[in-house]
Amino acid sequence: MIHALKTEPVHFEASAAGIKGFEVRKNDRPYSPGDYVALNEWNGEGYTGKCTLHKIVYILSDTEYCKEGYVILGLEPCAIRTRGEMQEPIPCNRGVPVYER
Repeated sequence: MIHALKTEPVHFEASAAGIKGFEVRKNDRPYSPGDYVALNEWNGEGYTGKCTLHKIVYILSDTEYCKEGYVILGLEPCAIRTRGEMQEPIPCNRGVPVYER
């Protein structure tokens, strides 16, 4: 499953640069390890068109460490290739549902 999420520019840039390997989010979706998170940059007025894709590798929901109703998602960046790059094709999982709220 792919979860499409809005992300403020400062947090988006840290994730895109590989500095921030986690997301703190409301636990209002069926997040599971192995799912994907599409972080879409949102500047408060609209989407900027920038997006990164990450795989959820860990979920921390223990209320000793997380505020009630929130989770911390451990993320691993996915390789994104731009059009025209000469590399091996990336296998595609057709039919993966997208969950958007």
